[in-house]
Amino acid sequence: MGLLRRAEPAGYEDFVASRYREIVRFGALLAGDGRLGEDLAQEGLIAAYRSWHRLGMPDGRPEAYVRQVMVRTAMRARRRRWRDEVPTEELPDASRRGFADQSDLSVQVLASLRRLPADQRVVLVLRFWADASEAEVAQTLGVAVGTVKSRTSRALAALRDSGLFVESSKETP
Repeated sequence: MGLLRRAEPAGYEDFVASRYREIVRFGALLAGDGRLGEDLAQEGLIAAYRSWHRLGMPDGRPEAYVRQVMVRTAMRARRRRWRDEVPTEELPDASRRGFADQSDLSVQVLASLRRLPADQRVVLVLRFWADASEAEVAQTLGVAVGTVKSRTSRALAALRDSGLFVESSKETP
């Protein structure tokens, strides 16, 4: 008797083929590491595969679902993290992570994002990289819109304090 193979859900392969790279980038920004970002992407895509019967519909919003799974997986992993882990000021060689084409600025941005608390980093990645509205971020994280606003404000202030962004001064005539 031969092995039976379940057919791929309609549209799933096309979704993965068209969105995989962006989903992995989202994961890398979320985790602060390219390899961990790939792991998060895989977790999100596995969950989407299992739920494709409802996500593959026209109003299913599969990418939003994948991002939500990735955010929750990242937050759970962050809570379980080893207590004796010590952050380093040295950045790993970017070419080893598959991001060899990064500019100095993008390396600085990633390093600054890594230093933010996880809840602030997640909000910035969702708001400014994934281009989600405050309401969408709140729904993804299961928090109030006001919480999203305050986390965004604190995160941007921390990035400004890190010297990443320089305020331009307006000249007066």
